[in-house]
Amino acid sequence: MSGMKEATKASILLVEDEENLQEALKLNLELEGYEVTAADNGTTALKAVKNEYFDLIILDIMLPEMDGIAVCENIRIQNNDVPILFLSARNSSADRVLGLKKGGDDYMTKPFNLEELLLRVEKLIVKNKRIQDKDSVSNIYTFGNNTIDFAAQECIGKDGQRYELSKKETMLLKLLIENKGEVVTREKILQVVWGYNVYPTTRTIDNFILNFRKYFEEDSRNSKYFHSVRGVGYKFTEQ
Repeated sequence: MSGMKEATKASILLVEDEENLQEALKLNLELEGYEVTAADNGTTALKAVKNEYFDLIILDIMLPEMDGIAVCENIRIQNNDVPILFLSARNSSADRVLGLKKGGDDYMTKPFNLEELLLRVEKLIVKNKRIQDKDSVSNIYTFGNNTIDFAAQECIGKDGQRYELSKKETMLLKLLIENKGEVVTREKILQVVWGYNVYPTTRTIDNFILNFRKYFEEDSRNSKYFHSVRGVGYKFTEQ
């Protein structure tokens, strides 16, 4: 079980202001092979979500200044579909329903069984990974008059000219094509192309899209294949 986790090294944001509980949870999650970032208030948590990709957020509801429900709503406004597991001292079904209604994926009341928490964490991460993973495209992909060779990291563009692709260009192309017709969020691009802790600016990704248009589009100002969806992400379509 831990071998699988070490290979993927899933990352978790733990938001808990009770110091002893935060330390105990962080230690136990790290022993399970997860990378854990800890925060003790909502503002720090939202900052972390903006700057890093997480596979799961464990979010205490009773936080100082901004409560966990407000944090969750803020994350969902950003079109971020990271799984959120609420922790709460409140045990009423109304509280549980509110947490799930506002965008939580699971809800556990304190005190909880550690083994059960670890099981739920694993299930949420595995389920989310299954949703995120798409069928992989083959090494050679053709659309319009264009051909991409992912293995060789090169392409033949609209004018029959051969271009060498950087590793990141190749990874971004593959990600967009695997999710054909769907908007790929900046968070997903961050996770797959840039790794966990380096956050590219929107301009960086836009420059990649401009390159793709230069290679593949007949009219780069009237894109047929590569689209920027303002404030959300990027999309590849084949007409």
